[in-house]
Amino acid sequence: MSRTPDAVYRRIHEEVTDRAEDLWRIATTLHADPELAFAEHHAAALLSGELHRAGFRVQQGTADLPTAFVARAGERRPAVALLLEYDALPGLGHACGHNLIAAAGLGAALAARAALPGEEGSVLAVGTPAEEGGGGKALEAEAGVFDDVDAALMFHPGVYDWARAPLTAQEQYRVGFHGRAAHPTGNPTEGIDALAALVEFFNVLSALGRRLPQASHIQGIVTQGGTATNLVPAYAEGLFGLRAATTTELDALAGQLGTCAAGVAQATGTTVTVERATVRYEHFRDSRPLSDRFAAHLERSGIRLTPPATGVYLGSSDIGNVSGRVPAIHPFVAIMDGGGSDHTPEFAAAAASARAREVLLAAAEALARTAVDVIGDTTLRESAWTEHGRVGAGSR
Repeated sequence: MSRTPDAVYRRIHEEVTDRAEDLWRIATTLHADPELAFAEHHAAALLSGELHRAGFRVQQGTADLPTAFVARAGERRPAVALLLEYDALPGLGHACGHNLIAAAGLGAALAARAALPGEEGSVLAVGTPAEEGGGGKALEAEAGVFDDVDAALMFHPGVYDWARAPLTAQEQYRVGFHGRAAHPTGNPTEGIDALAALVEFFNVLSALGRRLPQASHIQGIVTQGGTATNLVPAYAEGLFGLRAATTTELDALAGQLGTCAAGVAQATGTTVTVERATVRYEHFRDSRPLSDRFAAHLERSGIRLTPPATGVYLGSSDIGNVSGRVPAIHPFVAIMDGGGSDHTPEFAAAAASARAREVLLAAAEALARTAVDVIGDTTLRESAWTEHGRVGAGSR
């Protein structure tokens, strides 16, 4: 880093302070106009427009996703990606605080680029749609968006101040049982009841659930169970969500799901189809060196992050798919007190509160500081890659 770190940090603070009203305006604009997965057209246009006006080169439609984008400043490695989420929840709006994630990532990208000389590394702001359902980051990672990136940084508002995110792996499967229709009184022995097979499948999964490891579970719903009470159902279908502490355990759980389905089909005389219905979210692999650096920067704003509570898991996110490719962070910063939860109307209200504004600005500054550290501190960068298991991977 050709300028001293203190000088760079001061510039970042000045940039975030000067942009504070604009960043809050963007956060509240997104909050007032929530858009669902892969339909975040206004959000993507607003964010990418701000980056374009600041001199970033913006590529729209990344990974063939209409509401994804990559905005880049700089040509060289090292390169840091700030991740911007901006999808909302059906019926609840920004009850996960993605409006704050987007505004903080935007502010961090703008501040980091302004603080660094043009020849020092690259700053990317990556628009990542559909975290709540669809897996924009997973699709971007598969398309190679993060292949030439040295770190991926974001924060998430929450009800805890946790330096690391205990995020599980998850995916959904559609299981369909095929039987034979018949009249339940006219020719009942000729029927093969697909719904009875599906009900039995739920019973088998219930027994399986009692011996699954911590953080693993299967939760299902009936999506199709027949069309009339005077007709033995020829087809019945359920949708099943699987979660596990690691991606490897998730794969094993999916195998158990398939084994159970095949056993039920054999026992009931049906046939069964098992198909993955969603993009798989891998478990999150935290970069301890980068998370520790972010936490140290955030503490300057009076927010102290701690390790997550043992045995507590906070759902899943497609950031897991990114973290399997590059060092990544996903700390939680509280915008409401513990005892509450995201995905609630109360959390949606908190995402537009005075506390949320303070967290937004503090997180933007800490993210920008961490980004310039990755670019300018070879030791930090190498430590992150060593922990990630990518020693000797080219310039990484």
